[in-house]
Amino acid sequence: MAKTQLNVRVDETTAEAARRQAGRRGMSVNRYIEELVKQDAGEVGKTFVESAADFMKQYESVFTEEFDAETTPTDRGTGRDSGREGAL
Repeated sequence: MAKTQLNVRVDETTAEAARRQAGRRGMSVNRYIEELVKQDAGEVGKTFVESAADFMKQYESVFTEEFDAETTPTDRGTGRDSGREGAL
């Protein structure tokens, strides 16, 4: 994605806080502010949810095979444990 320069004026206390927080996270002030804006706009959460959905879709057969093997046919879909060790 192409980058655009954005000039922002803040008081010295805010500038120092941005430098300090960026340093704690091991990133530049530019990257720190970019991440804050993305979080505020919800992009980070949206990206996470989309990635999780893609992961689940990709590995659905693995989960189905693993968890269906652990339940009896009568227990499937009921949320009841089939007697596995350590069940409550």
